[in-house]
Amino acid sequence: MSEPSSPAAIAPKRAADAAERRPRNSVKTKASILAAGRVEFADRGFEGARVDAIAERAGANKRLLYHYFGNKEDLYRAVLLDAYQEIRRGERALSLDQYDPAQAMDRLVRFTFRHFLANPWFTRLLGTENIENARFLKTLPDIKALHSPLVGQIEAIILRGNEAGIFRRDVDPVQLYISVAALGFFYVSNTATLSVIFERDLTSVGMVQEREAHAVQMVLDYLKTKPVG
Repeated sequence: MSEPSSPAAIAPKRAADAAERRPRNSVKTKASILAAGRVEFADRGFEGARVDAIAERAGANKRLLYHYFGNKEDLYRAVLLDAYQEIRRGERALSLDQYDPAQAMDRLVRFTFRHFLANPWFTRLLGTENIENARFLKTLPDIKALHSPLVGQIEAIILRGNEAGIFRRDVDPVQLYISVAALGFFYVSNTATLSVIFERDLTSVGMVQEREAHAVQMVLDYLKTKPVG
């Protein structure tokens, strides 16, 4: 007859069994994996990112990662889509329609600048996707639908501003948004090199505030109606 297992040997098994029976919080686990994926893909690019590192950073079992997101490519797509959805949610929350045209554009420029500033991983992730020639972005069926309302909203602001006599009418909303994004994106993505070149700490509060005000003024000055005569 075999000897009964010792309490010391039984304890780890009971703990493992309990962990297996513990109900999973799928929403929290998915969010943790996406957050970890943001960091890994932003820091190492698509090719250099490791699923093992993402699972470890998320504190999740790698099998769960594959269960929820599929393979590495599918996880990267999910991270990319989530990044765009996040900035679109922030833009919608601005409720720009309730402000006069100049205030609405001011808020949009400041939000865009601050979003890049608060999420430097986003600029690096976009850099990775551009290196990949947007091959993953092209496969996301929801991406055009995400951007269409924003373009329509900007167009409405321009129209309201023109009717109020303060904005030009000959403004392409897509070109305008690219400019708004560029004013924040370039500053954040190139802070390190620009700080060295110009011998200024572009991360200082004063420089950041100055840049934000500069971006707002550039956009509003561009939108102003041209003097007659």
